[in-house]
Amino acid sequence: MEFLIQLLFSPLPTPAIISLFALAAATLFYLNTRPSPLRSPTDLKHQTLGIKDGARKTALLEGNNNLMSFCYEDAKTIYEVFQRGLRVSGNGPCLGYRKPGRPYQWLKYKQVSDRAEHLGSGLLHRGLKPDQDTFIGIFAQNRPEWIIGELACYTYSMVAVPLYDTLGPEALVFIIDRAEISTVLCDNQNKAETLLQNREKGQSPVLKTIVIMDPFNSELVERGTKCGVDIVSMQDVEALGKSNLQKPSPPKPEDLSIVCFTSGTTGDPKGAMLTHENVVSNAAGVVKSFETSVVPSTQDVSISFLPLAHMFERVVQTVMYGSGAKVGFFQGDIRLLPDDMKTLQPTIFPVVPRLLNRVYDKVQSGAKTPFKKWLLNFAVERKYAEVKEGIIRNNSMWDKLIFHKVQESLGGRVRVMVTGAAPISPSVLNFLRASLGCQIFEAYGQTECTAGCTFTMPGDATSGHVGVPLPCNIVKLVDVEEMNYFGSNGEGEVCIKGRNVFKGYLKDPEKTEEALDKDGWLHTGDIGKWLPTGVLKIIDRKKNIFKLAQGEYIAPEKIENVYVRSGPVAQVFVHGDSLQSCLVAIVVPDPEVLPGFANNLGCQGSIEELCKNTEIKKAILSDMTKLGKEAGLKSFEQVKDLYLHPEQFTIENGLLTPTLKAKRAELKALFQPQIDKLYANVQ
Repeated sequence: MEFLIQLLFSPLPTPAIISLFALAAATLFYLNTRPSPLRSPTDLKHQTLGIKDGARKTALLEGNNNLMSFCYEDAKTIYEVFQRGLRVSGNGPCLGYRKPGRPYQWLKYKQVSDRAEHLGSGLLHRGLKPDQDTFIGIFAQNRPEWIIGELACYTYSMVAVPLYDTLGPEALVFIIDRAEISTVLCDNQNKAETLLQNREKGQSPVLKTIVIMDPFNSELVERGTKCGVDIVSMQDVEALGKSNLQKPSPPKPEDLSIVCFTSGTTGDPKGAMLTHENVVSNAAGVVKSFETSVVPSTQDVSISFLPLAHMFERVVQTVMYGSGAKVGFFQGDIRLLPDDMKTLQPTIFPVVPRLLNRVYDKVQSGAKTPFKKWLLNFAVERKYAEVKEGIIRNNSMWDKLIFHKVQESLGGRVRVMVTGAAPISPSVLNFLRASLGCQIFEAYGQTECTAGCTFTMPGDATSGHVGVPLPCNIVKLVDVEEMNYFGSNGEGEVCIKGRNVFKGYLKDPEKTEEALDKDGWLHTGDIGKWLPTGVLKIIDRKKNIFKLAQGEYIAPEKIENVYVRSGPVAQVFVHGDSLQSCLVAIVVPDPEVLPGFANNLGCQGSIEELCKNTEIKKAILSDMTKLGKEAGLKSFEQVKDLYLHPEQFTIENGLLTPTLKAKRAELKALFQPQIDKLYANVQ
């Protein structure tokens, strides 16, 4: 004891005093800059409440059985949401666009609203009617004119129908005919030519007018005239409308807003009919879910690069406009997205797992030495420990030392990310929640429930689940007897009911009946499980299930989500059928990782040459198998052989849907020769 007292009161050497002061200063700085933990809106151990018939609702609705239809009394339709944005922003900047190497230019809310009125008035002056029977196609990449065109529809109670550039000629004809679209807004001459080619073959006789956003040549006008289609510029239609302005005829909440044709993986596209209430309630549910930690404001900026024809992006933008915030569009080339991010510096970033996987892989591949790997993992552990306490920040010592580069690559100001459209690996999500210093929410849903039906809660740092029902809908799990899933065990097909559930498929009562039961429940085809905290985990897929010869059920997407975490693997397609007793895979290697991976094996060559190398194939298969074991895949769920393919699956080559899901039928057809050969080898 005396020794301790002497030690405490004896003079310390100067270096020791300086070190103590430095430590004290660092501790003080840490405590002063450490933000307060996030306030979670509910008890994270009890996030949902049971209601009748085994359904569950978010605990946010405790004591309130009314599902949300809107956030603001003065904004119950998408048209009113935009007008509210105009008011609360004080006519602030709304839509941003840029040219290569230039800063963003902005259209103000009033400019957008006026141009929408002019465009709508011009279309009416040309003979269209301001009602629910008028369907207008929008065939364009993300850009301000897309939103102006959509808002023109809503200003006069017309219905927008997005057309995807990757649907293919046959699907475009099908949609134009099914929706009886007489007018299509196109962004450029190429898309107009695609529509004219169909018209020249005698298809889509209903199509009468193509309005083009970009300049086009006079030959196109002549070509259109020959097949009975007027080719006009958007600029001219707006000028016509400005001279013949018509009073807005806004829609009601129950009116149709958009018919979103889901590309699907097989058969003709299905046109999901979504009302204004569907879209506004979905956006309101999202805002309500994170309002204790994030309040969207006029200072917020979102980057628009996910397809506007996809409802995920539409709902994000509805949230932005209702808050008077800004939306900046990417240049149209995904390779230039990092430059757009750095220039725009968004605060709200809607993403898909595929992009987040790339961010994760980039950071991991940057740690080349064992020490750097150790330091990165240690920093992630320290930051994630904070995240689990509800502390979200980007100014810690670890951010300054390790994570600042990845944060700056996203513009340096992101405070909210929402990931959806596909599952994300828990390890990737945990890593990014630590390294990016922002809140990352995971959403789950489908076009038929507008976009999202569940959302993770602020402060919930756990992963491997998709959160709780949005305040605009309830969820129940229904028995799937053939797969041994029963609602009484907290497992079953995910079914949704609420304000965001669609009216049905356009002119397709048979498909509508398959999706919506007589009580109004939407059957998703996904298998879910309630976890002890009340959150939902998606564990299987009813539609993409197949049986192997020995009778075992296989969910290929679950297996693919495990294998895609292998370093050299960029994409993977797992295949099997009831005539075979094992699985095989088509693997697209990561072109950035593969050369280094091959070099470690003493192999060199072009990507095409490396893909033919049996040693590399064995090494990748071994790594995938190891990951499969770690993830708890059963032996029959592991692939027994694979084929390395040098080219990525993309939307453009028809192997991915616009929401980046694998087109399984197309992949199977394309790779049937390789699949047959793989099975011949494993016999």
